[in-house]
Amino acid sequence: MKKTFLGLAAWSVLAVPALAAEPPAASPPAATTEQRVAALEARIRQLEAEVEALRSTQPAPAPAQTQAQADAFEALAAEPAAADAGGSEGAATAPVEALAAAPGGSTGGGANAFNPAISIILNGSVAHHSLDPDAYLRAGFPLAGEAGPGANGFSLGESELSFAANIDDKFYGQLTLAVESEDGEDEIGVEEAYVDTTALPAGFSLRIGRFFSNIGYLNSHHAHTDSFFDRPLAYQAFLGGQYGDDGVQLRWVAPTALYLELGGELLRGQNFPSGGAQHDGVGTRTLFAHIGGDAGAENEWLAGVSMLKTRADGSEDGFSGDATLYVADATWKWAPQGNFKDGGITLRGEFFLDDRDGVYADPDDPGVTAFWSGQRRGAYLEGVYRLSRTWDVGYRYDRLWADDAGPFASDFDPYRHTAELTWRNSEFSLVRLQLSHDKPNAEDSDNAVTVQYQTSLGAHGAHKF
Repeated sequence: MKKTFLGLAAWSVLAVPALAAEPPAASPPAATTEQRVAALEARIRQLEAEVEALRSTQPAPAPAQTQAQADAFEALAAEPAAADAGGSEGAATAPVEALAAAPGGSTGGGANAFNPAISIILNGSVAHHSLDPDAYLRAGFPLAGEAGPGANGFSLGESELSFAANIDDKFYGQLTLAVESEDGEDEIGVEEAYVDTTALPAGFSLRIGRFFSNIGYLNSHHAHTDSFFDRPLAYQAFLGGQYGDDGVQLRWVAPTALYLELGGELLRGQNFPSGGAQHDGVGTRTLFAHIGGDAGAENEWLAGVSMLKTRADGSEDGFSGDATLYVADATWKWAPQGNFKDGGITLRGEFFLDDRDGVYADPDDPGVTAFWSGQRRGAYLEGVYRLSRTWDVGYRYDRLWADDAGPFASDFDPYRHTAELTWRNSEFSLVRLQLSHDKPNAEDSDNAVTVQYQTSLGAHGAHKF
């Protein structure tokens, strides 16, 4: 061990002489090798004394840490001769990296390896709607969940507080709290709280807790990653904006160059479009498949199909019975030389088919009932052009197709046009201007102007494709 600390001391003198507390007097240009060695030996003896003093005040490291650090120090001990010959920069790099990588090494990473990463998303807006949001009615589609337009004027929107970390060598956990204001009341709720496995064999992974379902494309993404201020009409009509629930998810990713993901979920079925948590609290089941890959160096693509099947009993829109939602999604991205941060085009579309077989009871007057059996559809297509790392511009077209029978039969199919312009000072902040023309029914139109601001504080994980 004495040899080890001798090597460390010598390396310290050669690599960072400016940091020494009391550096030896500089040798004249014509100093001999014997003079330089004598100066080094004096400095080594001083550093040895300091290291011994530090060791006496520190707890002994774990055996695995001791061995890893010892190996790194031994590598450093071999460097003084090379440094004296003029090769210090290249020779010292590898040992320093080895020391930093050692468990419990000098970087301090070992002590903090399982501390949670904390991130905060602040999201707010100011909007003006030509149609009073309280008078908004969508033909063929009752408003449930987070459906419908936002409020006029200033709004905090939905902000997030997230904690995430490895639990141990086999599990990872995340908790996300949503903070929002509704009707003048501030609310804090658990948006996601789940545990993921990290060590299952053969490409399998398991998630349990509360999470956003992996059906479709946008549903599993947090809203702050969207390219537009609000979700497409189809998400509002069929999923109340976004479907999250308590349950378990099993995924399998194939060990192939072409990305292939298969999976399914068992969920409580408490939230819209479900209702009542039927089948002893396992009222919803999903299946999903996604496939994607690269097309050359400048193109990426992803496509998928999903199904959500649920048994509802008095859901928010008044439906009770069997409901099945089918979703098809496709995304294509292009960027020069594959550099998507500095520019490129993203095209995305999703198609929804909602099939229902049951009865309707008016939530405001349960005595008013009717059979509800039929199909409704919805789709959107959006394109975003990333002009530079700072600016992007986008357009989205939404459309819904109402049923021609049942309690919400309608001859009119709602649609909406939306355009956005986004400025990003960095990946941590943005300001977005959005203009939309919404035709929710045959009589009304809603022309809206929205300015959104969004900031990200703290450590935030990378977003999905």
